[in-house]
Amino acid sequence: MSEPLKIAIAGALGRMGKAVAAAVAARSDLVVAGRFDRPGAVGDGLVDQDAALAVADVVIDFTTTESSAALAARCAELGGPAIVMGSTGFTPDQLAAVEAASAKVAIVRAGNFSLGVNMLMGLVARAARALDSADYDIEIFEAHHRRKIDAPSGTALMLGEAAAQGRGVDLNAVSQRARDGVTGPRRTGDIGFSVLRGGGIIGEHSVVFAAEDEVLTIAHSALDRGLFARGAVAAAAWVAARPPGAYDMQDVLGLKAQA
Repeated sequence: MSEPLKIAIAGALGRMGKAVAAAVAARSDLVVAGRFDRPGAVGDGLVDQDAALAVADVVIDFTTTESSAALAARCAELGGPAIVMGSTGFTPDQLAAVEAASAKVAIVRAGNFSLGVNMLMGLVARAARALDSADYDIEIFEAHHRRKIDAPSGTALMLGEAAAQGRGVDLNAVSQRARDGVTGPRRTGDIGFSVLRGGGIIGEHSVVFAAEDEVLTIAHSALDRGLFARGAVAAAAWVAARPPGAYDMQDVLGLKAQA
C-alpha cells in the first residue's frame, strides 16, 4: 500500500483552513503533514511555513492574495511543494508572481472548487454562444457573507469570463460592474455584475440571459463550505503528480478536453 499524500494547510486557523483539515481527515489516501497560519501564530499544532512546506507534497492555500503570491514565490524558490490556491481578488502584479512561480511548481488556482460551479461555467459559455448579444443581455448576480472582502467574487468573474468566451469577446471590454445615478440605457453586449454582501451567505451565483420576451436563469447555491474544501482536496490529489504549470478546476475535472 502506498504512503498517503502529505498535505500542508496554509491559513489553518481560518474557516476554510479548518474545513480543509476535516476534508483531508475524511480520506485514507491523504494526511495533514503540517499546518501553519500567519507569521507568529502558535499553538494548536501549528508549525512555521517552511517546516510545513519541507514535509508536504501539496500545500492547500485559502488565505489572502498577498499571502498566496508570497507562498507561490517561496514554493518556487524551494522547488515545491505543489499548490492548490483558492484566494480571489488578485492584483495584476500578484497574478504575475503566481504565474512566474508556476514555471517551477504545479499550481491549481481556481475562484471556486465546486463541481457544480465548474459545470455551470460550461453551460454559461454554451448559452452565450447560442444566444445573440443583440437580443439577450447577460447579468451575473452573486451573494456572499459580510466578511468577504473582494467583489465581484472570483466565481462571478469566472462566470463572466465563460460568458465572454462564449461570445468571443474580451470581458474587460464589455464588463459593467457598477451603476449609480442616471446611467442611460444599457449598452448592447455588456456583461453586468450585481453584488450582495450580508449575513452568513456561503455563496449564491446566477447568470441571467434577459430578452424582451423571455428570461433564462442558470444558478448555483452553495449549502456547505465543506463543498469547496472537498474540491480543493480532490485538486491536491490530482496536482501532486503533475509537472510545473498553471492549472484550474477545469483541468482537474477533465472538462477542458470535452470543451
